[in-house]
Amino acid sequence: MTESDGVRRDGAAPLSGIRVLELAGLAPGPFAGMMLADHGAEVLRIDRVEAVRRDGDRPRPGVMDRGKRTAGLDLKSPEGVAAFKELAAQADVVIEVFRPGVAERLGIGPADLAAVNPRLVYGRMTGWGQDGPLAGTAGHDIDYLALSGVLSGLGRAGERPTPPINLLGDFAGGGLMLAYGVLLALFERERTGAGRVVDAAMVDGAAALFAMFYHFVENGSWGPRGTNLLDTGAPMYDTYETADGRYVAVGALEPRFWEELVSGLELAGPGRPDLPDRDDPANWPALREILAGAFRERTRAEWEEVFDGSDACVTPVLSLGEAAEHPHNRARGTFSRAHGMLQPSPAPRLPGSPAPGLSPATRLDDLSAWGLPAARAAGLREKGVLA
Repeated sequence: MTESDGVRRDGAAPLSGIRVLELAGLAPGPFAGMMLADHGAEVLRIDRVEAVRRDGDRPRPGVMDRGKRTAGLDLKSPEGVAAFKELAAQADVVIEVFRPGVAERLGIGPADLAAVNPRLVYGRMTGWGQDGPLAGTAGHDIDYLALSGVLSGLGRAGERPTPPINLLGDFAGGGLMLAYGVLLALFERERTGAGRVVDAAMVDGAAALFAMFYHFVENGSWGPRGTNLLDTGAPMYDTYETADGRYVAVGALEPRFWEELVSGLELAGPGRPDLPDRDDPANWPALREILAGAFRERTRAEWEEVFDGSDACVTPVLSLGEAAEHPHNRARGTFSRAHGMLQPSPAPRLPGSPAPGLSPATRLDDLSAWGLPAARAAGLREKGVLA
């Protein structure tokens, strides 16, 4: 049901009714599952039996497990595989994070599960993808960024390439792309009635995220690392230390924003020398020194007051704890504290949808709604196949 403003009013989350089986794995898989759970999907995390037994009935506190349920299943046993297939028969999505070929060897690959559920969306998350010379080799975020060409563009001029922790490969190029691919497949299923495989590779995702910059490189408008407008080459797009050893971020790219920055720093006016032309890259080192000297004259808090409400694009570089307390983030509810844990609130926002639950993952003992009757589950527990 909708109203004239187009906002959903029926009380259901967008992914309400969608069931996701998430095979336990490292960060990008759980992140994709979290994104789906945040918007109403029912996510059942299938972990190792010993891990679930160790946790017992204690909630799993990790942010990326929020809103999920968990169960332990021995996928190396025929009975565990059979049970997983029964669960998959009732699911809409499977998230699988193994190296290529592992799921097939276990008997839970795409073809195995399509035989019991042709509508199933099978989301595969790897670093290198399901094929290619490196498909079967190990790697981490930094490796996928390196091979995609992305890492070569990250860092300051004259310094080594600097990975932005594991945000670009694991989470943006991996988990988020997987969640996006799953949604595409679910949307397509509405038309065709059939599921499909989603091959989400971090090397592909990282490359896609840099689409704009590959274009710049191709047309010759992007230079070496750390010499360009958006990679700390330009003084109007960088961070600066303040008098108290803290930092502010400056993004005064447009001329009018630059004018407000210069005004706030008191670098223009009667008796002040003209600043070098900021549009000439040859002047950037000198301009950077001028800005750095000005910012060192006051504390971060003082600069916050100077630029409060202005369009100079100057913001404090906040710690994670400070970010949660900033008035803008507090007003929007950008962060939440649930069950004693500070965490980012679900995004994006869908006005009119119910607020998602942020509860830690808890063990799901009754799997009957997922197609595993209580008597059968009890037998599997006795044999140590299910926890």
